[in-house]
Formats: sequence, structure tokens, C-alpha cells
Amino acid sequence: MAAAGPRPPGEGWTVTAAAGEAELCVMAASRLPPGALSLKQFLRRQQVLQLYRKILRAIREVPAEADRHYLKDWAREEFRRNKDATEEDAIRMMITQGNMQLQELQRTLRLAKS
Repeated sequence: MAAAGPRPPGEGWTVTAAAGEAELCVMAASRLPPGALSLKQFLRRQQVLQLYRKILRAIREVPAEADRHYLKDWAREEFRRNKDATEEDAIRMMITQGNMQLQELQRTLRLAKS
């Protein structure tokens, strides 16, 4: 087997690491169905769902049935109203506000029990 001499640019099959990574990323992305969530979007969605569940669990602890019903309807409506939000900063802000409201509800419930 004869040693190959230097090849002119653009000729050959050697792939640099950066080009190979980009090619792998394109291949991986092309395998996803259209409309699939990115990893970041998936994780943010999990945060939102986790917050929603925590709020509903906290509402179950409210002693008065009328208040429980009101708070459950309020939580559902807030999440429905914002379900189409796509801006990362806005979603992060809403999660922060939701966590603060959850903490306030939990504080109020602890005070009511004592």
C-alpha cells in the first residue's frame, strides 16, 4: 500500500471533530418529529407541571370546601390562560410567581392549623 501524499483542500474523507459534531447534531435533530420539544423546553414543561401538581396538593389541604373549589378553579384558569406562552423569560417569571403564591398558600395553611 503506497503512502498517500497530501491531499488538496476539499478532497478526501477525513472529518474534523467540529464538523463531525455538527453533522451528528443535524442527524439527531432530523430524527425528531416536527413539533418535538427541545431538552430545555421539556425540562421547563416538567417544572410547570410539577408546580401545578404542588399547588393542587396544597389546595386539597384548605379546610373550607367553597375556598377549595374557588382556589382550584383559579389555579386551573391561570395555567390554561398561560399555556401558550413561549418566551423563556416570561415562563421563568410565571414559574417564580407561582412558587411565591404556593409558598404563601402553604404559610397561610400552617397558620390556620396552629
